[in-house]
Amino acid sequence: MSFTNPQKIIVNPTALAMENDYGFEFDKSMVILLKAYEGGEFNNVSDCEDWYNNRFSESLVKIDEDEYAKMCIDALKTVQYTVASDFGGARQRDLGQLWGDMIRGYLGEIAFKKFLNNKWGIESKLAHQKGKLKDFLDTDIAIVKLPGQDWRKPYKNIGIKTTKMRGVWFDIPGDQFNHSDFHVLVKVGVERDHLFGFFKKISVFKDKILRLGQDIGALDGDESDLIFDKLPNLKPINAYISGFVNTKDSFSELPYKGKMGRIHYKVTAWNGPYSPEDIEKIKHKENLTARGKVEFLGIGSFTNQSRFLFNTGSLKWEKEHWESFVNSL
Repeated sequence: MSFTNPQKIIVNPTALAMENDYGFEFDKSMVILLKAYEGGEFNNVSDCEDWYNNRFSESLVKIDEDEYAKMCIDALKTVQYTVASDFGGARQRDLGQLWGDMIRGYLGEIAFKKFLNNKWGIESKLAHQKGKLKDFLDTDIAIVKLPGQDWRKPYKNIGIKTTKMRGVWFDIPGDQFNHSDFHVLVKVGVERDHLFGFFKKISVFKDKILRLGQDIGALDGDESDLIFDKLPNLKPINAYISGFVNTKDSFSELPYKGKMGRIHYKVTAWNGPYSPEDIEKIKHKENLTARGKVEFLGIGSFTNQSRFLFNTGSLKWEKEHWESFVNSL
């Protein structure tokens, strides 16, 4: 059975289970399933239930409102220093956008912190100090406390990267890859409106902005209520620990898989180093015509920079992989 178009599947038991067990809306569940399939986390619809029970459910944590608020504050403590130190130049983002992006990243980190504690009883503290990015590039876990031990620095450096639930690729710039021993990918179920939901929850809109609008005559009471009701609500956030990469593993050259279309070649999997020159190598290897392009599933192309690249299906995630990870901490 094809799984290339979720709309063709009238009822999917796994999507219904995700809705019932974890509160995912059915449509969003279907998107998560599709992207897990596209990322190579399972290869056939018949494997979907096994993926759900043994990989997804086992690696899912819930971030509550207090934890979300803490990550907002942690990000607010550091964001202004990060802007001044690391994001100058043409690609500079405004402070609000950077704050929202940093919150999302921090949510992935607290999700992994909870994952370690839920599964192995490992307590940890995150490296959320203010300062230049390069000062904290090596590890996102500052100290750990394993059962029966005292607090100490971990023996391994751990980098944690966050993407949305529909993410397919784990993209690590080449200069970052070797700074850490492990790189963990966390998919977090937040969209672009997450800050609005938080502000609504703590009455920033009702008691401040909308009240001000009424005070200055820009809104009447009915308009204020209508705007407030249409604002998104803050909901508990699910986070999926997709897996990790061990930087000490051996990687081959051109570690890709894909499929040839009528003219273009679609890369569907990658597991290791990537260089911009690899595109031409793939064109030659796959005998593409002059008009043929090499495109990556769901993203088209990457920036002209060397990196390490992994589809989510190539990440380490099985129990024995995590046991080895934990035992090295």
